[in-house]
Amino acid sequence: MPLWTAVATVGLGWLTESSQGENGMINQRQVAVVLPAYNATATLRRTVNEIDREVVDEVLVVDDASTDDTVDEARRLGLNPILHDYNRGYGGNQKTCYKHALAHGADIVVMLHPDYQYSPRLVVPMASMIAYGEYDMVLGSRILAQSAVARGMPRYKFIANRVLTLFENVLTNAKLSEFHTGLRAYSRELLETLPLDRNSDDFVFDNQLIVQAMAAGARIGELSCPTRYESESSSINFRRSVRYGIGVLTTSVQYWEHRHGYRSPAYLKIPENLRNENLAAKRYS
Repeated sequence: MPLWTAVATVGLGWLTESSQGENGMINQRQVAVVLPAYNATATLRRTVNEIDREVVDEVLVVDDASTDDTVDEARRLGLNPILHDYNRGYGGNQKTCYKHALAHGADIVVMLHPDYQYSPRLVVPMASMIAYGEYDMVLGSRILAQSAVARGMPRYKFIANRVLTLFENVLTNAKLSEFHTGLRAYSRELLETLPLDRNSDDFVFDNQLIVQAMAAGARIGELSCPTRYESESSSINFRRSVRYGIGVLTTSVQYWEHRHGYRSPAYLKIPENLRNENLAAKRYS
């Protein structure tokens, strides 16, 4: 099934905490925003305050054993954070996020980094692209229709982003502007289709999820997302960046091998019946 990529530049806003919004829903679809948090005290309030509570039905914070005041800050914001008793890693945090969002009845799940690097105001337009049946997954792109470097992205990160994205697009036969964003939206059907428990608990989880979506025949769209690079924004160190880059290259090669029928790692083995039932047969009307 072909992978379609859409580009939209939109500026809107919205959010919600762990209570039902008065209006709620988009096209009768419940929307949850998940915030995988680790030491996010300095930026959590600004992130949460810019989520449109009249549209989002629930905001879930999953704290990955932070060493700062993240948990107390979430509670001061009226949220009920989910706590890990030990640090499970970025990918492990997301696994908990999606598990709880689906268990709470979300039809659309938007993952937003709580470091205020990505605009929370784009949650609504991204969720709408799924709620009205256009896409199964939407990525907020820092590259589309803007200069990421002018907005503060370090030049070495920009170069790494472009090199890795080019490599990934060539091996996956996709046309995405980037694979490395911390703002993503997913349909319930897609999340239920993908064997996320087989993915890494580290940062490469994000890339594995994208190629899983491709393997499942998901429709992937993109939306231009202005970003901020401030001292409080989270960042991984050079050593982990190198490990992440190697993981990205490995993931791309694994998908290429899977697509050409050579061999498939466990996380790319998606039953045909799930692909058909969850994605093809349950498009929103």
